[in-house]
Amino acid sequence: MAKRVLGVLTTVLLTAALVSGQATAAPGRIRPDPLLMFPQRPATTDRAAVLRDRAAKTQARTRSSAQNPLPYKEKEPPGTSGANDSLAKAEHIAGFGTQRAKNSKVRLTGDLKPDASIPTLPPAAEPSDAIGLASETGVGAERRAIRTSGVIGDGPYGSAGDGTGDFDFYRLSAGAAPVTFSARTLTPTGELDTFLALFDKDGLWALNDNAGGSTDSRLSFTIPPGREFFLMVGSGLPADHTKPGTGGGIRTEGPYELAITSGKSGGDLDYYSFDLRAGDVLGASVAGGGTRLAVYDPAGREVFGSSQDLTSIFSTASPMPGGGNAVVDFVAPREGRYRLGVEAGEGAYDIKLEAFRPGTETAPRGSVPTIFLDFDGARVNTSIFGTGGGIRDLSPLSAFLPRWGLTDRDERALTDAIIATVKENLERDLVAKGTNPRFALRVLNSRDHADPWGQPNVSRVVVGGTTLETGIQTIGIAQSIDAGNFGKEETALVLLDEISQPAGPVWSLNTYVGPGSDKIAFIGRAVGNITSHEAGHMSGSWHTDLTNAVPGIMDPGGNPAVMFAVGPDGRGGTADDPDLDLVEEGISPSEGFTGTEDTLNRSAWAFVRGA
Repeated sequence: MAKRVLGVLTTVLLTAALVSGQATAAPGRIRPDPLLMFPQRPATTDRAAVLRDRAAKTQARTRSSAQNPLPYKEKEPPGTSGANDSLAKAEHIAGFGTQRAKNSKVRLTGDLKPDASIPTLPPAAEPSDAIGLASETGVGAERRAIRTSGVIGDGPYGSAGDGTGDFDFYRLSAGAAPVTFSARTLTPTGELDTFLALFDKDGLWALNDNAGGSTDSRLSFTIPPGREFFLMVGSGLPADHTKPGTGGGIRTEGPYELAITSGKSGGDLDYYSFDLRAGDVLGASVAGGGTRLAVYDPAGREVFGSSQDLTSIFSTASPMPGGGNAVVDFVAPREGRYRLGVEAGEGAYDIKLEAFRPGTETAPRGSVPTIFLDFDGARVNTSIFGTGGGIRDLSPLSAFLPRWGLTDRDERALTDAIIATVKENLERDLVAKGTNPRFALRVLNSRDHADPWGQPNVSRVVVGGTTLETGIQTIGIAQSIDAGNFGKEETALVLLDEISQPAGPVWSLNTYVGPGSDKIAFIGRAVGNITSHEAGHMSGSWHTDLTNAVPGIMDPGGNPAVMFAVGPDGRGGTADDPDLDLVEEGISPSEGFTGTEDTLNRSAWAFVRGA
């Protein structure tokens, strides 16, 4: 099968409004956001508001701590390596697990021997305030990692110069294969509040401020093959990353230290093993000297690797640990011995390692989780998404029928097609292919059932509304990514204005309707797939890799025709249209993670009959 670019709808924020007093970054392509599906056109989302909302959630999760964790100290002596540096040599934590006789929480402490092979580069020469003036690092090409230092404020645009604001740019690149890197700053004097951002020649891809509630910053990203990117250190953003002297003024200044690494450490690695039951929800967060965590299944396959903390996207009801340099989450599809690796960093580290049973399993005995499909329009407080402006009234599915050339008489058939697609994706497939013997899910809808929203154990997907009504420039958005489904009463939106535009744009369903199309079947399946995608987020799945040859419901963007299930003939609603499912495939590298994600079993274990 030829490799195709696969995905839902482009998951991109195209502008970034900065904090008060700062200029707006030049239009670019901010990194894909794990919660959002965006069309390929400029948006006006206030990214700074999103960051502030998520930073507050991260700080709240950092303050939460496990009660009476089992202490476990690494057996390998500090300052040495070799004893537990491979999966085969992993130290086994016998007392950890969700079984009755074990402790489900461990405080794991250890030490990574400093990697003497990492070179320390001298501070970059000024000026280095635009991508054309960026300092060479060699990271991603001939070097795996570097250390360097600098001062924000010492160049011609700092307080000693014209006062527009000083920035230091560093060049990163990838060869024939993708390169996942992480960068972190340390401000030894505390005078500088750093801001890390990643650009390519066209614009902004990623940014981070105040990691873990500190004035330091951390950023993790995967550079596609053959691409060149530029890491910026500053205390804000320039208006134009291609021109020096375009900052919005001076905020804070001072010295910083910068570490950039790609992939695993070339030095000391620490691995630990433990036994999990099928359906166990694993979370781990590392603070201190560790900067990368990875989970491996019993076959030795990496199933989740991370050099970042995105727990601000978790449900507020989730008990999972967070607030560290790197956080992983994982749902075990089957019983076995799993491993956790500390794969980058140096010095002493402290890990919160915790395991839980799925949230719906801990509901009252016999209760069944419910997803309610609301086609009638709804009143939604959009502030729960961190991007909206409060309580909004959304228009119903019926309001969009004329835009697809349908009439009121077609509404029942279209609704039937949407419901059938969701039930196939979230009920029949998970029963037939999942590993959860206690799977239970009730899919209700506003046409055939009384509205259960507000009752315990009921989440909803509102299918209707527009970007103007919500104030969110998106097609789909979920309230959280919730491994274990602890937030059992959440909301997702599937907005219909973009996908009902006149034929032309790749994200409009009308573009794919032609001779021989069964229009109702096509639109119903496409909307049902998008609805299933958002439910997949609420039941714990991140985005999967859109660049491989495996199409899946959790793919994030690139070619909307894949999510719409358009076949090789380029028309929807014809005999060659494929069936799109929750599958096992690579996790999206563009969101800073690595490994293989089993989206089917993440959802299968999110819906468990209460016990």
